[in-house]
Amino acid sequence: MKNETLELAKALIARPSVTPEDGGCQQLIIDRLAPLGFKAETLRFGEVTNLWIRRGTARPLVALAGHTDVVPPGPREAWHTDPFVPTEKEGQLFGRGAADMKTSIAAFVVAFERIVAAHPDHPGSLALLVTSDEEGPSVDGTVRVVEALRARGETIDYCIVGEPTSVERFGDTIKNGRRGSLSGRLTLKGVQCHIAYPHRGRNPILEFAPAFAELAAIRWDEGNEYFPPTSWQVSNIHAGTGATNIIPGEAVVDFNFRFSTASTAEGLKARVREVLDRHGLDYELEWVLGGKPFLTPQGRLVRTLSAAVERVAGVAPEISTTGGTSDGRFIVDICPEVVEFGPVNRSIHKVNEAVSLDEMEPLARIYRLACEELLGVK
Repeated sequence: MKNETLELAKALIARPSVTPEDGGCQQLIIDRLAPLGFKAETLRFGEVTNLWIRRGTARPLVALAGHTDVVPPGPREAWHTDPFVPTEKEGQLFGRGAADMKTSIAAFVVAFERIVAAHPDHPGSLALLVTSDEEGPSVDGTVRVVEALRARGETIDYCIVGEPTSVERFGDTIKNGRRGSLSGRLTLKGVQCHIAYPHRGRNPILEFAPAFAELAAIRWDEGNEYFPPTSWQVSNIHAGTGATNIIPGEAVVDFNFRFSTASTAEGLKARVREVLDRHGLDYELEWVLGGKPFLTPQGRLVRTLSAAVERVAGVAPEISTTGGTSDGRFIVDICPEVVEFGPVNRSIHKVNEAVSLDEMEPLARIYRLACEELLGVK
């Protein structure tokens, strides 16, 4: 029997689409779904190509979301096959994007094709949101599509993002949220001088040390039933000229919060500034909010998708918020229930990225079952 998800995944992998390139992947999706009554809109912002393709106008609107861009393949000689020549080997499909996330995109399309074939007059609406800017800076991708949809009053009732969430075995994990990411660059001002005459200068490293210890010891929050406590980590400290006999005039500290819905970005910023000010430091502080946290409590979407996974994969999935950020952080602005589900993620962003052939057909079945239940198809 022909594996439709496999064949489409191979066609997508064969289209090189290193971020922010789409490589023609979205046109392939349009060519498959437009004849079935899906209305396609290509939204281009800068170098990024986005696709919003929808069938129907009624509620509920059930959307699947993902990205066609992939990370660079790395050194070609480290791959045992060409990263853009999809290759079946030892029960797996190899190629850049196989797991993250062209297999999910293929399963989305196949699921929609089967739903329409079985229920041409299905209630509600189906939609697919695809970007080529998820692996890049994520400024002209899903966030811009969400802004465009919100501006015209278009909202989503349920959304499944096809990120590769499974950890050890297919179906073992659903993500119902993600922590936020808040980065800071702290520039501490001192006075440079000869190290033998410290009274003539001011060492920003030593001045910062007590505040550093305090920040490292703070319990920012207690988390909640879905999230661990917020963490504060330092990634880089830069100071000095390289000479060993000079007190530096400046020190730069890069740090990051991974924070839960128990804290807010503004609250964390205020607490950091309170510590720095109390210690009398001379500083400048720049912030970058990489993503706000989002959470979908266990409601209809989580229950429906969990039931579909258990029925098809034979495993009760763990509901988790672990990992980095995803485009779900943008979609929550127009959708009250957003979750992520996809294949095993152990090879993503690595050389020889692969997905098990045994996961491909079940993935399409899970997406189909969940969408049909959410639409109320009988």
